[in-house]
Amino acid sequence: MKILIDTNIVLDVLLRRTDFFDASYNVLKLATLGKVEALVTANSITDIYYILYRANKDIVKSKDAIVQLLSLVGIADVLASDIMTALSSKVTDFENALVGAIAKRAKADYIVTRNTKDFENSPVPAIDPQDFLLQLGSGQ
Repeated sequence: MKILIDTNIVLDVLLRRTDFFDASYNVLKLATLGKVEALVTANSITDIYYILYRANKDIVKSKDAIVQLLSLVGIADVLASDIMTALSSKVTDFENALVGAIAKRAKADYIVTRNTKDFENSPVPAIDPQDFLLQLGSGQ
């Protein structure tokens, strides 16, 4: 199974967001164990780095966190065709429309995100991390 992991899931883990950490961590753990193929979008990497650096003010720590992340997940690049698809998408938020377009091109089965409502009209279904874990029988 292939999943595209939304930025908020990665940040839940890297910033240890108490309310969301466990489920998000366990989704990433599935990738570590080889139970899913996990991707993040190339543009998410820049957002993740920016938010990490703002939180810790440490370039080395921020870069190390990205390197560790990339040892667990692949990068889904952003193509011009994805941008054009996103511009004509029924998903109203452009960034989320772009995630949906990339997920479709990458043939992802799901977009794992806490913001499932933002992906209502996405060409790839969005699923909450806890629901995803339950569906796989890996719920906590």
